[in-house]
Amino acid sequence: MKTLEEIKAIRKEMEGTVGYRSEESEYTRIVVGMATCGIASGAKPVLDAITDEVVKRGLDHVKVTQTGCIGLCQYEPVVEVYEPGKEKVTYIKMNPGKAAEVMEQHIMGGKLAENYMLHEKESNACLRSLNESVFYKNQERIALRNCGVIDPEKIDEYIATGGYEAIHKVLTEMTPDEVIQTVLDSGLRGRGGAGFPTGLKWRFASGNRGNVQKYVCCNADEGDPGAFMDRSVLEGDPHVVLEAMSIAGYAIGSNQGYIYVRAEYPIAVKRLQIAIDQAREYGLLGKNIYNTGFDFDIELRLGAGAFVCGEETALMTSIEGNRGEPRPRPPFPAVKGLFESPTILNNVETWANIPRIILNGAEWFAAMGTEKSKGTKVFALGGKINNTGLVEIPMGTPLSTVIDDIGGGIPNGKKFKAVQTGGPSGGCIPAQYYDIPIDYENLASIGSIVGSGGMIVMDEDTCMVDIAKFFLQFTVDESCGKCTPCRVGTKRMLEILEKITKGQGEMEDLDRLEKLAGQIKQNALCGLGQTAPNPVLSTLKYFREEYIAHIRDKKCPAGTCRALTTYKIDPVKCKGCTLCARNCPADAITGEVKTPHAIDTAKCIKCGTCIEKCRFGAIYKE
Repeated sequence: MKTLEEIKAIRKEMEGTVGYRSEESEYTRIVVGMATCGIASGAKPVLDAITDEVVKRGLDHVKVTQTGCIGLCQYEPVVEVYEPGKEKVTYIKMNPGKAAEVMEQHIMGGKLAENYMLHEKESNACLRSLNESVFYKNQERIALRNCGVIDPEKIDEYIATGGYEAIHKVLTEMTPDEVIQTVLDSGLRGRGGAGFPTGLKWRFASGNRGNVQKYVCCNADEGDPGAFMDRSVLEGDPHVVLEAMSIAGYAIGSNQGYIYVRAEYPIAVKRLQIAIDQAREYGLLGKNIYNTGFDFDIELRLGAGAFVCGEETALMTSIEGNRGEPRPRPPFPAVKGLFESPTILNNVETWANIPRIILNGAEWFAAMGTEKSKGTKVFALGGKINNTGLVEIPMGTPLSTVIDDIGGGIPNGKKFKAVQTGGPSGGCIPAQYYDIPIDYENLASIGSIVGSGGMIVMDEDTCMVDIAKFFLQFTVDESCGKCTPCRVGTKRMLEILEKITKGQGEMEDLDRLEKLAGQIKQNALCGLGQTAPNPVLSTLKYFREEYIAHIRDKKCPAGTCRALTTYKIDPVKCKGCTLCARNCPADAITGEVKTPHAIDTAKCIKCGTCIEKCRFGAIYKE
């Protein structure tokens, strides 16, 4: 067990070895992004190549380490160099060969390898680090503060950035009720979707401390399409979740926590288990933490990828070893939750805010955001956007700032059409709300939700009927089947959408969709079913003309729905190069060399290969 003095000694010793204080370091630190996004892009061979170069050249003053997601995922693999007394340098889209050149030119020669640094498109200026890019300038990192900075598999690096100070503060300076009041005063709301006040949830479960077994749970069962915020925190800063759960355990009188994480997150699972083992070794989990008499331990439970287990009661049922199905509420988990005991459940991002709130104070956190939506929110920005990755912004930031500034706008000069937030439970925000401030109340007022933080951007080529069908198909597949409104109702809605996208719809189908949606929202057992109609309702509200075009005109305005799309060749633009015919998998294109070609619509499978191959823009969809 480590004493407070030993923890402080570790912090002092490590201060100069992490990115926050590189000016005090005696070492050059080379950091490679080794989150899922980096590894999938080839970061492991890059890390190995740099390590081999350091060993081969005998560079004792250079330390090579891994880190989590740096944020701008499209530029992975990312390598960052911290030199004493200098600002860090970021190299993007690395491979082993490029890494060797960086070692030769920068580390050995002292000259920046500008060819491998980020260049802003507008000015073509070479940026020293990603922190100088428009992607980061409008961000405020709290939950993500350590991601991309520390080695997530080394507890000492977490300690060096102030880790495990907050739990010591609450154990030695604060009563449990003072901890809860601090969280209440901060205005922190649950970041998992519903936005329920975190401190209020803790207060509900705080009675009878010491007399009743209680549990603290972390929902790491992130399942929304396009969402990867929680995974990135777990891969980049797992100790922050452990510390936060310990604080909650002290606040409500619990000695046991569970982290429910999906098995499809193997890197997160591995790093969580390493973090738990390290915290136990240091005496920061387990018995008598900081010699205060407080006991708290954490165990992992792996989920099988069922989306419904993101619902709190289904998650607890799964932890108990049963089929993951929701329970009727009330009673709520704060009264009767895991193993029929009082339980609090927060998601990963919510937990990641807790230690900083304790250390910096409720007023500090409450000063960010809006009147009713305090602090920051992490979003996974994806879809038709130039800059994809993790974004953490103050609540109330305009959507246009996220799209135009942080996201870098829509690719290929296309027009912005909509953004989908909140995953299958959310809705589509149309262009007319392009400047809407992003917070719980504003998004709810237009039929969407903040949700856990998925943000999928769509351009003019997106069919909104098809988008609604995609999300409803996901919900149908993921329904546990326990209640009829969700099990049957969503299936009937999906069948209607499939009719419409095949050109077989009737105008009466729009009324049927709205009627079914209302019945499902009112009668489904859990949040999955109650919110399942949201993507359909929001697209019907803001893009009704597209539904009508599919039904009345038998046309898909975006040219996405295959049954309603015909591929044609413009004889004026066609040069007869034969490239389209040679690549057509269905042999549907005919024509002589240097003469206009034609498409046999009976044979055409509408795969789009011809459009991709045509160099003259002669092929189009109608």
